[in-house]
Amino acid sequence: MNFHAVKAIYRFEMARAWRTVFQSIVAPVISTSLYFVVFGAAIGGRMAEVDGVSYGAFIVPGLMMLSILTQSVSNASFGIYFPRFSGTIYELLSAPVSAMEITLAYVGAAATKSIILGLIILATATLFVPLRIEHPFFMLLFLVLTATTFSLFGFIIGIWADGFEKLQIIPLLIITPLTFLGGSFYSIAMLPPFWQKVTLFNPVVYLISGFRWSFYGVSDVAIGISLGMTVVFMAVCLAGIWWIFRTGYRLKA
Repeated sequence: MNFHAVKAIYRFEMARAWRTVFQSIVAPVISTSLYFVVFGAAIGGRMAEVDGVSYGAFIVPGLMMLSILTQSVSNASFGIYFPRFSGTIYELLSAPVSAMEITLAYVGAAATKSIILGLIILATATLFVPLRIEHPFFMLLFLVLTATTFSLFGFIIGIWADGFEKLQIIPLLIITPLTFLGGSFYSIAMLPPFWQKVTLFNPVVYLISGFRWSFYGVSDVAIGISLGMTVVFMAVCLAGIWWIFRTGYRLKA
């Protein structure tokens, strides 16, 4: 393992985040705070508790997931796309750095940014609603697994995309809608039976359900299934990255 190479790439990506701190950290926190104000205060004041949890507190895990998913994908996809766009990817591929080390550095940096963002949003949420975390270990586990998994997914998107427009297609047209429809602002038990079954085909449901369970001990899906689905998606992303480096897809053109 070439730790010097991994550290160099990782530090470069983290330095880029601090140079664009408003875009990387401040803007997502402000937008999430607006969700707390609109949904938690305005709408939450007119709604009863959900599963014994005040509505404002109930939506916190979903809002955290919304930011973590979108930022993980965006950070990782841009991180690997820009070297392709500038042509420096060929210098990296010709250096004594393995595919695993490249992936570890870029995905690790993207996941770190998302985890920091998630913790800041969690701290911000305490200013708006009363929170409790019944299972802190599982909360951190879901936070790390989700950030890492979707950073891997974003890494794949960054290699697949052949333009800046395509970098935004998946987060805007797929990730965000799936998160909104995955129980961010409601329990799927509120839906009619037919739509409950349809919603279970949304993979984000399992992430939000497991993450919410770590806070309040309530969930729409069993915690074991939520963890299992997250690990399966991570394995699929790792397999996709292995295939990309094995075949040179969009890297050696």
